[in-house]
Amino acid sequence: MNWDSAIGDFKNYLQLERAMAANTVDAYLNDLVKLQQFADPLNLEPKDVTPKHIQDFLTWINSFGLSATSQARILSGIKTFYLFMSLEHDLLENPTALIETPRLSRKIPDVLNIREIEQLIDAIDLSVPEGMRNKAMLEVLYGCGLRVSELVGLKISNLFLDVEFIKVEGKGSKERLIPIGTHAIKFLRIYLNEVRVHQKIKRGNEDFAFLNRRGAPLTRVMVFIIIRDLATKIGLKKKISPHTFRHSFASHLVEGGADLRAVQDMLGHESITTTEIYTHVDRQYLQSVITQYHPRS
Repeated sequence: MNWDSAIGDFKNYLQLERAMAANTVDAYLNDLVKLQQFADPLNLEPKDVTPKHIQDFLTWINSFGLSATSQARILSGIKTFYLFMSLEHDLLENPTALIETPRLSRKIPDVLNIREIEQLIDAIDLSVPEGMRNKAMLEVLYGCGLRVSELVGLKISNLFLDVEFIKVEGKGSKERLIPIGTHAIKFLRIYLNEVRVHQKIKRGNEDFAFLNRRGAPLTRVMVFIIIRDLATKIGLKKKISPHTFRHSFASHLVEGGADLRAVQDMLGHESITTTEIYTHVDRQYLQSVITQYHPRS
């Protein structure tokens, strides 16, 4: 079996049997294309690859200066491919079976404090048509801890504001319910009922909550730009992104004493190990309080 047919079969497997989201499938296929690029000059087909080739491949991608996290993710994609080949195409020897994924140190994410979040939201110009949209959008982003993809894909039919919940579609097309606070509800209702109703909406986009000027859903890049411009406007020196609001949401909950399992559910993390990083953020916060306020520090 050559690379093209193997990659095609693998794509079908990810889409149909694993029911993975399009972005996730693309990431796996990009990992596999990198292995193909390494293998082609050596005249290796997928079944010809040995553990030694995988080790050489890892050395090869390391030479491009990729971060340890990126390398680990690529190896994970390759491992998934060869597991698929073993199950579906009777590959006798899985070349990745004994290749260990490196242990990664978990980086504590940058977060915003409450004052910085308020400054960013207060800096939105409400005199322009998109002002109230941006205010509602950031209130939801911070108030619900959404990923940017979940924010731009948020549907009006999934807003249950009377009972203070919204439904989002997360990674792997998994749906979850998230509580939404009164602040976010207030500005979301103003945007939907007083601004969005006057927009001309592109056909097929009627259910998307946040629209651009052309009546189409906002892109992830546009959300990045909106947040970056607000940070520049208030002179914020931190390097922030939409994900910073998600990190801030989680760390503020943990700082306030929220149960870690509840935070895990709201963030949509499969493993609580991922959520536990916010306990490190909490300890960092407590240390800063001691340093700043204790008379002996």
